[in-house]
Amino acid sequence: MLQTLYYSIGAIQDEAKHLIESGKLSRSQPIHNLCRFFRDREWCQIERELEDHQYLLRDRICDLISQECWQND
Repeated sequence: MLQTLYYSIGAIQDEAKHLIESGKLSRSQPIHNLCRFFRDREWCQIERELEDHQYLLRDRICDLISQECWQND
């Protein structure tokens, strides 16, 4: 039996930050672009978690990670 991982909203935000920092995504892309970096089974669960927290797949990634803390402000 395959086991599906649970992704909390915090884990999704952390993964999005990591993908931005590594240059694989930009802040202005839609959240839906995250799906390229997850397996189909994981993405279904991630979509539900995003919806539960009032995020739409067309929202920008910067909206998802808007709670960032800047070091050099």
